[in-house]
Amino acid sequence: MSMTTGGGGAYSSDINVTPMIDILLVLLIIFMVIVPVVPKGLDALVPQPPKDPSKQPPPTDRTIVVQVFYRPGAAPTYKINETEVAKTDLLARLTEIYANRAERVMFVRGDDDVNFAYIAEVIDIGKAANVDHIGLMTPKILAGQ
Repeated sequence: MSMTTGGGGAYSSDINVTPMIDILLVLLIIFMVIVPVVPKGLDALVPQPPKDPSKQPPPTDRTIVVQVFYRPGAAPTYKINETEVAKTDLLARLTEIYANRAERVMFVRGDDDVNFAYIAEVIDIGKAANVDHIGLMTPKILAGQ
């Protein structure tokens, strides 16, 4: 605050910073309230393509891919790698697979026509089977499209 003594009507060239500090404090409170409200999405891992496509590593049995296949007019079918599994047995089978594994990574692949609700159910089943990281596999995107 600026205070002058003496003759009346003299102008002061000092800046009054009190309103600026008030605005700063209001903005600080607004940002403190907004930051915890920001929603956090699903942590998803997407497999990255190899840097050299000619040196692709051979597939290993350590990689677990749960596939969801679309069937028109019926419930989708499920496969773990290439073994067909009923939806009711999916949790038990995944729990058995990950019981003795240190690396708990699973990928989920769905057909283009599958409703995402079925993919979300597989993700929930994977979390219930104590899978640490769940990645979503996307279709191969061709260059030039």
